[in-house]
Amino acid sequence: MAQAQIRKALSGYYYVEKEGELIQCRARGIFRNRGESPLVGDFVEYSYDGESDGSIDKILERHNSLVRPPIANVDQALLVFSAKEPDFNTILLDRFLVVLESFRVQPIIILTKLDLLSNDERANLQHYINDYKEIGYEIIETFKDDETLMEKLEPFLKDKTSVLAGQSGVGKSTLLNTLLPDLDLKTGIISKSLGRGKHTTRHVELIEVCGGLLADTPGFSSFDFDTIEKEELTACLPEFLRASEDCKFRGCLHMKEPKCAVKQAVEVGEIRAYRYEHYEQFLQEIMDRKPRY
Repeated sequence: MAQAQIRKALSGYYYVEKEGELIQCRARGIFRNRGESPLVGDFVEYSYDGESDGSIDKILERHNSLVRPPIANVDQALLVFSAKEPDFNTILLDRFLVVLESFRVQPIIILTKLDLLSNDERANLQHYINDYKEIGYEIIETFKDDETLMEKLEPFLKDKTSVLAGQSGVGKSTLLNTLLPDLDLKTGIISKSLGRGKHTTRHVELIEVCGGLLADTPGFSSFDFDTIEKEELTACLPEFLRASEDCKFRGCLHMKEPKCAVKQAVEVGEIRAYRYEHYEQFLQEIMDRKPRY
């Protein structure tokens, strides 16, 4: 039985890639009976006689799967945040980073609209850029009409399956148009009263770009913590995870426990205070969540 990857899903059909061509397939009824559904990005076993539609027979084990956009086996997210309009927001950035880490998706932070900043605003933003780089995150800086953008992105896209994520109005569609110019997505317009943008979503398709695969939709613009348990939150903040190895108690939540290495790291500045404040807020949100049944 042949194996391939689903590159596109549309109107009940799944299109698997074989030697540069897309083969139209239907999913077997067994998936519906199990309450399962193939996703773009899935590696599958399929059968095809060369005359009629092929058949998706088995979904191979997934590395991960997302809901918005509905896609599986994602390596990384190009996490787009603007320096201004809307203003750079660390708590929102940390919310995105935590959820991406929980799905085992590597974030690549892209900062847009740097040309809109004053010198003082740029200097303030640079402190945060340095902080996130010190944690271990890759950051790409860009601006309007940046002719070097493709050159900056190419090394990160090669051999990876990538999606776009970020707040509305930050330039996701503009970035996607740069990478996939044939899509001609409408650029979001900032709403002055709401401070956010408007965008249009499309069906999901993985398109080859720069030696990798990129989902052709801006996808999600917000995240929640529905799938994260309180004991798992530490692992979603890299510098917390590193420091927590020296906590006295296993399963330390870094709140009121004695000899907590994370709180000690905050006190000496090894973990930034605003990151710890965000952790406290996220933890409380998870603990206040209604139980799932």
